[in-house]
Amino acid sequence: MTVNSPLRFRGKKILAPMVRVGTLPMRLLALDYGADIVYCEELIDIKMLQCKRVINEVLETVDFVAPNERVVFRTCERERHHVVFQMGGMGAALLSDPDKIESILTTLVKGICKPITCKIRILPSIQDTVNLVKRIEKTGIAAIAVHGRKKEERPQHPVHCDVIKAISEAVSIPVIANGGSHDFIKEYTDIETFQKATAASSVMIARAAMWNPSIFRKEGFFPLKEVMQDYIKYAVRYDNHYTNTKYCLCQMLREQLETTQGKKLHAAQSTQEICEAFEMADFYEETTATFEAKKMSLETETQDEDDQMEDPDVIKMAVRFDKREYPPQITPKMCLLEWCRKEKHPQPVYETVQRPLDRLFCSVVTVAEQKYRSTLWDKSKKLAEQSAAIVCLRTLGVPEGKLCEGENQLINKRKREDQERLNNRDCGEDPAEPSQKKANFIEEASDMKLPKMPR
Repeated sequence: MTVNSPLRFRGKKILAPMVRVGTLPMRLLALDYGADIVYCEELIDIKMLQCKRVINEVLETVDFVAPNERVVFRTCERERHHVVFQMGGMGAALLSDPDKIESILTTLVKGICKPITCKIRILPSIQDTVNLVKRIEKTGIAAIAVHGRKKEERPQHPVHCDVIKAISEAVSIPVIANGGSHDFIKEYTDIETFQKATAASSVMIARAAMWNPSIFRKEGFFPLKEVMQDYIKYAVRYDNHYTNTKYCLCQMLREQLETTQGKKLHAAQSTQEICEAFEMADFYEETTATFEAKKMSLETETQDEDDQMEDPDVIKMAVRFDKREYPPQITPKMCLLEWCRKEKHPQPVYETVQRPLDRLFCSVVTVAEQKYRSTLWDKSKKLAEQSAAIVCLRTLGVPEGKLCEGENQLINKRKREDQERLNNRDCGEDPAEPSQKKANFIEEASDMKLPKMPR
């Protein structure tokens, strides 16, 4: 597949992928200070497959949101053409399976129109490492990053510049040298020293950038307090979770964690308290007030659009499902389904949408060719469908199963089924027999011609 990206990997200074560090605030700060390319923290492919892509109009970001509403990855226009998304094989696990490495990279190169890169640690021998990299090069990747340590070596072990240099001389694709924070990179000018020692095309910096991302400044370091305040501004601006913000700031403070400010940071339990610890309470209040005003404005616009596009044939009520008001295992959806069966209507059909602004849900249920929905938006698809069912049941004057309604037909039916199971158990019958009968019924019913549901 033809690569369509201005991203290049020669002569670059790069923020390395770091777990819990390479989130959006750190990536943007590194770019501000002079980094050319920034890698996100290592993410697992299965997590991203479970995510929904959401346009966050308040923050002006693109969010990938997990089913539990956690933002797994957030990006913005500022880092377009500079950010590299890293999917991981966890702890150099793939080094022992070169066939799988080759298969994964070949598939990615053929299937994605963005440049694919790879990051490895070195093998026990130089020749084995060079042979592996040559094999990787043949997959068509755009560059390879090499952490010059073996998988069992830690940061305090010396980086093997000779191995990175041998790789650089053996392949034609750009080689990105990584692992120099301990032995080489103490300030900006050391980046070039490390690059020359490894004959690499570019340099990737991890811990030295984590401690002070202004390592990327040609003019030299900014004072740490100023760096931390710049980081906090991005953390507030892009609604970074306070635990991640706190972790990154602790990595910057290092030996100053026992100072008064360090202790305040350690005690902070919210973004607001972090801002207070760094004398930025006014910034926090102003920024959050701006976001609230923007959110309200967008909600008004969204409501106006909803009103203009509203289907006049949909019956609406402002209702919300609260499971505490219902007996266990009884829901409005069940009551509605039971009513439809009794009245010989096709079963209810639910159509649910999610609003990008706040990721809330709204559902429309169609029963006997009439549509119903709640005007209130819910936190999940399931809750939205229950709310729609309530609107339908109340409109029809049908009991919805609430505790305050007393025992209804569906509850009595459940009790009879439970009693039958107990009686069968007392008579010594096989408790699995009712399930067998049910399976047989379903099998027979599958041969019947059922009426089509309205769409």
